[in-house]
Amino acid sequence: MALPARHHSRSRVNKRRSHLSLRVLNLTKCSHCGKMIPPHQVCPFCGYYKEEEVIDVFKGLTKKERKKKQKEIVEEK
Repeated sequence: MALPARHHSRSRVNKRRSHLSLRVLNLTKCSHCGKMIPPHQVCPFCGYYKEEEVIDVFKGLTKKERKKKQKEIVEEK
């Protein structure tokens, strides 16, 4: 198996890795609940997208969990 003939310097390695840095998330405010979410996606907290309910976020919750989540949404508005 072939081996590299020369050692790659730190600057050369770092130049190659310059595009591997983390980027800041681009977040927008949900128009219904006001939480920060990624753009063009359904809000995972309230289930709305463009002022229209797409997902029922309370569907799989118990009565106690549903009441708690509704209370959180009302307090944040």
